[in-house]
Parts: sequence; structure tokens; C-alpha cells
Amino acid sequence: MDRDAPILFFDSGVGGLSVVGPARALLPTARFVYAADSAGFPYGTQTEAEIAARVPALLGRLVERYRPRLVVIACNTASTIALSVVRAALDVPVVGTVPAIKPAALASKSRVIGVLGTDATVRQPYVDRLSTEFASDCIVLRHGSAELVVLAEAKLRGGPIAQHDVTRALAGLFDQDGGDRMDTIVLACTHFPLLAEQLAAAASHPMLFVDGSAGIARRIGFLTQGQDFPRHPIPGTAVFTRVDDAVRALGPALAERGFAETVAL
Repeated sequence: MDRDAPILFFDSGVGGLSVVGPARALLPTARFVYAADSAGFPYGTQTEAEIAARVPALLGRLVERYRPRLVVIACNTASTIALSVVRAALDVPVVGTVPAIKPAALASKSRVIGVLGTDATVRQPYVDRLSTEFASDCIVLRHGSAELVVLAEAKLRGGPIAQHDVTRALAGLFDQDGGDRMDTIVLACTHFPLLAEQLAAAASHPMLFVDGSAGIARRIGFLTQGQDFPRHPIPGTAVFTRVDDAVRALGPALAERGFAETVAL
């Protein structure tokens, strides 16, 4: 394994940066490539067929260009729909991102948990299976919010976030039957941890928010155990399928997270 071979992160936008942080803490000298399908953003409002066709094709091009040691689909929507197809198509290990229902169920005292994701994620049979396997004794409430995805992107561009917009999105869980007893919420979209402060402020009572980023970092560490890495940190590359003013405005946030270069796919 070439010590400079990168770990490739993929998302529809910049939500996957919430996964990059724990991974970089674990592997501080690894070279990272972050790829965002800005031309296809957002995935949460697309059909399953569109995502299942688009994601493997894009990852095939990215793997051919960057020859990564590992691919991380840092997107719940893409993972719940296209993970098996991507793994069959690529000859490198692929780590997916799925809703953290198991740790949420383990943590909940009230046995009412929420799953907050995109519309496409929360309707997936995969979420049904996770709920049945790990939260069968819980009430599992679900709500999809495209608005929170857009707000997270705006926050990373340095724009203002109206707290009432976050509160309105979270009300989609609290207003359901049993929502007043909910004590744990799964952030089933990698964009949503970027709004952690706003979500905590929007909760009507103390709430535990759970996401899968730490588990993904541990999986990356396990799959790359014993591999050779650079001795010193290497600046990362951010790749976008469309580079426009919105992407250029992300420059400071990307640089803060170690991505010094932005290029088009």
C-alpha cells in the first residue's frame, strides 16, 4: 500500500465533514480526499433509482482518479440505498454510514427515540430492519427534513442560521404521538451534527443526540490497521462535481478541516 494513498470520503454535499473530524483525530497523518456531488445535491429529495444509478458511477470515477486505500460513503441516504451496489462494483473496501439506531436504543431511558434524516433515508426498509433488530422495545419516531440539510450547508458557508427554522424542523418529531417522551434522537444525516448547537437549543426538553461518526472512525481504523501512512500530515483535496460560488464560499470551512485544495471532478 502506497503510504500516500488517500482515504476517500463521499457525500452529496459537505455533511460528510462531520465524519472526517473523528477519522482525522484517529489517523492524523493520513491523506484525505473529500468528494461532494454538488451537481446532484441534495440526495434526500431524489428517487431511490436516481441515487442507485448516480452514486456507483461517480465513485467509480473517483476511485479511478485517486486510487484510495478505502472509500467512506459519508452519507446516510447514499449508504442505505446504494452501499451494496458500490461494494460489488469497487475493488477497495467501502465503509457505509447507517442510522445509529442501536446506540440510541441502548442509551434511551424512556424507550422513545427519534430518527431525524432526509426524506429518502427515513423511508428506507433498512431503517425498518435496524429498528426491528435493535429497538424492538422502543417507539421509533421518524421525520425527514430537507431544510436542515440546506441550513447545514449555509452554516459552513458562514451564513446566518435562523433558530426558528431548526425548531420547526425538529417539531416534526416532537409533534408526533409520543414525541413528548422522546429522550434520544438519531441524527441520520451526516449534515445534521454540523447543526448540533442549534438542534440542542431547539429541543423542547433535554435530549441526547446520537450519530455514527465515532463508529465509522473506528471502522476505518480497523480496516487500515498495520498500513503505512505518511509521517507528517498531508493537506487534503476537496473534489466537487460542480464548482460554483456556493462551493467557493466553503473554502474557509474546508481549509479549517485540512482541505487546502478544491478541484472539479
